[in-house]
Amino acid sequence: MARISGVNLPNKPSGIALTYIHGIGRTTAVKICESLGVDVTVRMNELSDDEVGRIREMIDRDCRVEGELRREIAMNIKRLMDLGCYRGLRHRRGLPVRGQRTHTNARTRKGRARPITGRN
Repeated sequence: MARISGVNLPNKPSGIALTYIHGIGRTTAVKICESLGVDVTVRMNELSDDEVGRIREMIDRDCRVEGELRREIAMNIKRLMDLGCYRGLRHRRGLPVRGQRTHTNARTRKGRARPITGRN
């Protein structure tokens, strides 16, 4: 099992397995494989140690992934909250940030519906 950026990659085609790393999607994974000359359909356990090493080096050099990316996103959200801008207030209250309706829906952000007591 290959380990890149602190993530154990599953035995799937390399183009798919790289997406298990936070910050790498399908497009980036395919670009990484193509630039290194690695076939995207070859499974991770079939890659040589040299190929895995080259993939690891390229990700470390060119991509912001895992802890560093999570930290940057958290800092951006914290900055918005400290500024007190509209988006920051929405983050602080746990409501949708990008203009979605909240009269109905938005249960993912608002949490489970609580009944109002004394209502007929």
